[in-house]
Amino acid sequence: MKILNHLINLFYPQVCPACGNLLMKGEETVCLSCRYLLPKTHYENNAENPLAQMFWGQVDFHAVTAEFFFSKTGKVQHLLHQLKYEGNKDAGFFLGQQIGESIRSAELFQRIDFIVPIPLHPKKEFMRGYNQSYVIAQGIEDKTNIPVMKDALRRKTFTSTQTKKSREERWENVKDIFEIVDAERLKGKHLLIVDDVLTTGSTIMAAGMTLSIIEDIKISVATAACTSA
Repeated sequence: MKILNHLINLFYPQVCPACGNLLMKGEETVCLSCRYLLPKTHYENNAENPLAQMFWGQVDFHAVTAEFFFSKTGKVQHLLHQLKYEGNKDAGFFLGQQIGESIRSAELFQRIDFIVPIPLHPKKEFMRGYNQSYVIAQGIEDKTNIPVMKDALRRKTFTSTQTKKSREERWENVKDIFEIVDAERLKGKHLLIVDDVLTTGSTIMAAGMTLSIIEDIKISVATAACTSA
Protein backbone atom coordinates (compact mmCIF):
# COMPACT_ATOMS: atom_id res chain seq x y z
CA MET A 1 0.00 0.00 0.00
CA LYS A 2 2.85 2.42 0.82
CA ILE A 3 4.43 1.71 -2.57
CA LEU A 4 1.09 2.32 -4.30
CA ASN A 5 0.58 5.64 -2.47
CA HIS A 6 4.13 6.66 -3.37
CA LEU A 7 3.48 5.95 -7.05
CA ILE A 8 0.19 7.88 -6.97
CA ASN A 9 1.88 10.88 -5.37
CA LEU A 10 4.70 10.62 -7.89
CA PHE A 11 2.43 10.82 -10.93
CA TYR A 12 -0.41 12.81 -9.34
CA PRO A 13 1.22 15.04 -6.72
CA GLN A 14 -1.12 16.56 -4.17
CA VAL A 15 -1.27 20.34 -4.02
CA CYS A 16 -2.67 22.69 -1.41
CA PRO A 17 -6.03 24.04 -2.65
CA ALA A 18 -5.41 27.33 -0.82
CA CYS A 19 -2.06 28.25 -2.38
CA GLY A 20 -1.39 25.71 -5.13
CA ASN A 21 1.97 24.57 -3.74
CA LEU A 22 2.88 20.91 -3.45
CA LEU A 23 2.00 19.32 -0.12
CA MET A 24 5.01 18.15 1.84
CA LYS A 25 5.26 14.79 3.57
CA GLY A 26 2.93 14.75 6.57
CA GLU A 27 0.73 17.57 5.26
CA GLU A 28 -2.89 16.71 4.52
CA THR A 29 -5.32 18.65 2.27
CA VAL A 30 -4.06 22.14 3.23
CA CYS A 31 -0.39 22.97 3.82
CA LEU A 32 0.81 24.02 7.26
CA SER A 33 1.67 27.52 6.08
CA CYS A 34 -1.87 28.17 4.82
CA ARG A 35 -3.42 26.63 7.93
CA TYR A 36 -1.49 29.16 9.99
CA LEU A 37 -2.44 32.10 7.75
CA LEU A 38 -6.16 31.40 7.29
CA PRO A 39 -8.02 34.41 8.81
CA LYS A 40 -10.18 33.07 11.65
CA THR A 41 -13.04 35.19 12.99
CA HIS A 42 -13.21 33.68 16.52
CA TYR A 43 -16.93 34.56 16.52
CA GLU A 44 -18.00 31.23 18.05
CA ASN A 45 -17.67 32.58 21.60
CA ASN A 46 -19.23 35.99 20.96
CA ALA A 47 -23.04 36.01 21.08
CA GLU A 48 -23.15 39.62 19.86
CA ASN A 49 -20.70 39.36 16.97
CA PRO A 50 -21.41 41.32 13.75
CA LEU A 51 -22.91 38.29 11.99
CA ALA A 52 -25.36 37.63 14.80
CA GLN A 53 -26.37 41.29 14.74
CA MET A 54 -27.25 41.02 11.04
CA PHE A 55 -30.30 38.94 11.98
CA TRP A 56 -31.46 40.80 15.08
CA GLY A 57 -35.14 41.67 14.75
CA GLN A 58 -35.55 39.34 11.77
CA VAL A 59 -34.85 35.75 12.84
CA ASP A 60 -34.35 34.53 16.40
CA PHE A 61 -31.08 32.64 15.99
CA HIS A 62 -29.48 31.26 19.14
CA ALA A 63 -25.91 31.71 17.86
CA VAL A 64 -24.22 32.66 14.58
CA THR A 65 -20.62 32.18 13.52
CA ALA A 66 -18.37 31.91 10.48
CA GLU A 67 -15.00 30.21 10.70
CA PHE A 68 -12.99 32.48 8.38
CA PHE A 69 -13.07 35.92 6.81
CA PHE A 70 -13.52 35.82 3.03
CA SER A 71 -11.74 38.15 0.64
CA LYS A 72 -11.41 38.06 -3.12
CA THR A 73 -8.20 36.29 -4.24
CA GLY A 74 -7.54 35.23 -0.63
CA LYS A 75 -6.77 31.71 0.58
CA VAL A 76 -10.33 31.10 1.80
CA GLN A 77 -11.69 32.18 -1.59
CA HIS A 78 -9.36 29.66 -3.24
CA LEU A 79 -10.58 26.88 -0.96
CA LEU A 80 -14.22 27.66 -1.69
CA HIS A 81 -13.58 27.92 -5.42
CA GLN A 82 -11.94 24.51 -5.35
CA LEU A 83 -14.94 23.10 -3.49
CA LYS A 84 -17.68 24.65 -5.60
CA TYR A 85 -16.20 24.68 -9.09
CA GLU A 86 -13.27 22.25 -9.22
CA GLY A 87 -14.86 19.19 -7.60
CA ASN A 88 -12.46 19.30 -4.64
CA LYS A 89 -14.62 17.91 -1.83
CA ASP A 90 -11.55 17.50 0.39
CA ALA A 91 -11.35 21.30 0.59
CA GLY A 92 -14.94 21.45 1.86
CA PHE A 93 -14.43 18.64 4.34
CA PHE A 94 -11.39 20.49 5.68
CA LEU A 95 -13.42 23.69 6.10
CA GLY A 96 -16.05 21.73 7.99
CA GLN A 97 -13.45 20.18 10.25
CA GLN A 98 -12.16 23.65 11.11
CA ILE A 99 -15.68 24.77 12.07
CA GLY A 100 -16.14 21.60 14.11
CA GLU A 101 -12.92 22.11 16.04
CA SER A 102 -13.97 25.67 16.89
CA ILE A 103 -17.56 25.06 17.98
CA ARG A 104 -17.14 21.79 19.88
CA SER A 105 -15.76 23.65 22.89
CA ALA A 106 -17.81 26.84 22.45
CA GLU A 107 -20.58 27.21 25.04
CA LEU A 108 -22.97 28.82 22.54
CA PHE A 109 -22.86 25.73 20.33
CA GLN A 110 -23.38 23.00 22.90
CA ARG A 111 -26.23 20.49 22.88
CA ILE A 112 -26.92 20.67 19.14
CA ASP A 113 -29.11 17.80 17.94
CA PHE A 114 -28.66 17.94 14.16
CA ILE A 115 -26.56 19.68 11.52
CA VAL A 116 -28.74 20.97 8.67
CA PRO A 117 -26.87 21.87 5.48
CA ILE A 118 -28.50 24.44 3.22
CA PRO A 119 -29.93 22.34 0.37
CA LEU A 120 -29.36 22.93 -3.31
CA HIS A 121 -32.16 22.56 -5.80
CA PRO A 122 -31.98 18.98 -7.20
CA LYS A 123 -31.20 20.36 -10.67
CA LYS A 124 -28.24 22.39 -9.39
CA GLU A 125 -26.99 19.53 -7.21
CA PHE A 126 -27.11 17.21 -10.24
CA MET A 127 -25.14 19.73 -12.30
CA ARG A 128 -22.46 20.12 -9.59
CA GLY A 129 -22.47 16.48 -8.55
CA TYR A 130 -22.87 17.23 -4.84
CA ASN A 131 -24.04 19.85 -2.36
CA GLN A 132 -21.05 21.82 -1.07
CA SER A 133 -22.83 22.67 2.20
CA TYR A 134 -23.41 18.98 2.85
CA VAL A 135 -19.69 18.30 2.39
CA ILE A 136 -18.88 21.03 4.92
CA ALA A 137 -21.49 19.58 7.28
CA GLN A 138 -19.79 16.18 7.06
CA GLY A 139 -16.53 17.79 8.15
CA ILE A 140 -18.28 19.31 11.17
CA GLU A 141 -19.79 15.94 12.02
CA ASP A 142 -16.34 14.37 11.86
CA LYS A 143 -15.10 16.64 14.67
CA THR A 144 -18.24 16.93 16.81
CA ASN A 145 -20.14 13.65 16.29
CA ILE A 146 -23.31 15.70 15.73
CA PRO A 147 -25.33 13.88 13.06
CA VAL A 148 -26.09 15.54 9.73
CA MET A 149 -29.75 15.68 8.71
CA LYS A 150 -29.49 16.18 4.97
CA ASP A 151 -33.22 16.15 4.28
CA ALA A 152 -34.55 18.51 6.97
CA LEU A 153 -35.18 21.18 4.33
CA ARG A 154 -36.08 20.94 0.67
CA ARG A 155 -35.29 23.60 -1.90
CA LYS A 156 -38.46 23.86 -3.93
CA THR A 157 -37.44 26.64 -6.33
CA PHE A 158 -34.53 26.81 -8.75
CA THR A 159 -32.96 30.25 -8.31
CA SER A 160 -30.37 32.15 -10.30
CA THR A 161 -26.94 32.77 -8.83
CA GLN A 162 -26.72 35.29 -5.97
CA THR A 163 -23.41 36.68 -7.23
CA LYS A 164 -23.56 40.39 -8.13
CA LYS A 165 -27.08 40.80 -6.70
CA SER A 166 -27.85 43.54 -4.18
CA ARG A 167 -29.09 42.71 -0.66
CA GLU A 168 -32.69 43.38 -1.71
CA GLU A 169 -32.35 41.33 -4.90
CA ARG A 170 -30.81 38.43 -2.98
CA TRP A 171 -33.73 38.39 -0.55
CA GLU A 172 -36.32 38.48 -3.34
CA ASN A 173 -34.42 35.62 -5.01
CA VAL A 174 -34.62 33.27 -2.01
CA LYS A 175 -37.36 34.36 0.43
CA ASP A 176 -39.80 31.50 -0.32
CA ILE A 177 -37.52 28.79 -1.67
CA PHE A 178 -37.43 26.32 1.26
CA GLU A 179 -39.93 23.92 2.75
CA ILE A 180 -39.74 21.59 5.76
CA VAL A 181 -39.74 17.88 4.96
CA ASP A 182 -40.90 16.54 8.36
CA ALA A 183 -41.62 19.15 11.04
CA GLU A 184 -42.63 16.58 13.65
CA ARG A 185 -39.15 15.09 14.04
CA LEU A 186 -37.65 18.56 14.52
CA LYS A 187 -39.86 19.65 17.41
CA GLY A 188 -37.86 20.72 20.44
CA LYS A 189 -34.51 20.26 18.66
CA HIS A 190 -31.45 22.49 18.44
CA LEU A 191 -30.43 22.70 14.78
CA LEU A 192 -27.20 24.01 13.28
CA ILE A 193 -27.75 25.48 9.81
CA VAL A 194 -24.59 25.18 7.72
CA ASP A 195 -23.64 26.99 4.49
CA ASP A 196 -20.46 27.90 2.65
CA VAL A 197 -20.39 31.71 2.71
CA LEU A 198 -22.45 34.28 4.60
CA THR A 199 -22.67 37.47 2.56
CA THR A 200 -25.93 39.38 3.02
CA GLY A 201 -27.48 36.56 5.03
CA SER A 202 -30.52 36.23 2.76
CA THR A 203 -30.27 32.47 2.20
CA ILE A 204 -29.62 31.77 5.89
CA MET A 205 -32.50 34.06 6.86
CA ALA A 206 -34.88 32.31 4.46
CA ALA A 207 -33.94 28.90 5.90
CA GLY A 208 -34.23 30.20 9.46
CA MET A 209 -37.65 31.72 8.86
CA THR A 210 -38.88 28.47 7.35
CA LEU A 211 -37.63 26.38 10.28
CA SER A 212 -38.72 28.86 12.97
CA ILE A 213 -42.38 27.87 12.66
CA ILE A 214 -41.55 24.52 14.30
CA GLU A 215 -42.61 24.16 17.92
CA ASP A 216 -39.85 24.70 20.54
CA ILE A 217 -37.15 24.92 17.89
CA LYS A 218 -33.70 26.40 18.55
CA ILE A 219 -31.58 27.39 15.56
CA SER A 220 -27.89 28.25 15.31
CA VAL A 221 -25.80 29.02 12.24
CA ALA A 222 -22.25 28.21 11.15
CA THR A 223 -20.67 28.97 7.80
CA ALA A 224 -17.20 28.36 6.46
CA ALA A 225 -16.66 32.03 5.71
CA CYS A 226 -18.19 35.48 5.83
CA THR A 227 -17.60 38.68 3.91
CA SER A 228 -18.60 40.90 6.83
CA ALA A 229 -15.98 42.06 9.34
